[in-house]
Amino acid sequence: GNFVSTIKNLASYMIVVLGGLFFHFGVTLPLFLWFKTRRNPYRFMAHMSDALLTAFSTASSSATLPVTMESAEKKAKISRKSIDFVLPLGATINMDGTALYEAAAALFIANLYAVTPEAQAVGFELTMTTQVVIAVTATMAAIGAAGIPEAGLVTMAIVLGAVGLPVEYMAIILPVDWFLDRFRTMINAFGDSVGAAIVDEVFTVGKQKA
Repeated sequence: GNFVSTIKNLASYMIVVLGGLFFHFGVTLPLFLWFKTRRNPYRFMAHMSDALLTAFSTASSSATLPVTMESAEKKAKISRKSIDFVLPLGATINMDGTALYEAAAALFIANLYAVTPEAQAVGFELTMTTQVVIAVTATMAAIGAAGIPEAGLVTMAIVLGAVGLPVEYMAIILPVDWFLDRFRTMINAFGDSVGAAIVDEVFTVGKQKA
């Protein structure tokens, strides 16, 4: 009897997550890139298109890393020193797409759980403090996420546990996680390449001043 409402809730959840990811991809990261390097961010996206498509198709930051490094060096013209320093490190700890997804997923689960009798019995409330804890924990947990498909589900348990949410509620988002995982991996890869471009610009400016 709850099938239709569950589908509607999942659709709303997907829209929120994709909206946040695309805003980060199309606005936040390009602004950082332009302010720090004065590169055309959308031309930079075109240069990194092979890496973005690989990230989307594999849903793995680790599998995408060689393609990201090749595109960054040969097409985006980032120095090899910056690539070797930033991209392998970023593929492990710079999971900005995963962090955004985990925070949104935890808040979605918290909203569903808050209206249940069991939540009311234990006095669970989605307060501002709870939301801040979710945001901070999601960011920290994403750093430890492996660069493999759907690794975010493992660290999601840490986020839910930090605010007293039942881990079994993760089953609600499982039907759509495989799809969202591809987008967040693409954001992770693009964020890494933006970081490499910014670091390369800093090194270049530092050399010129020296």
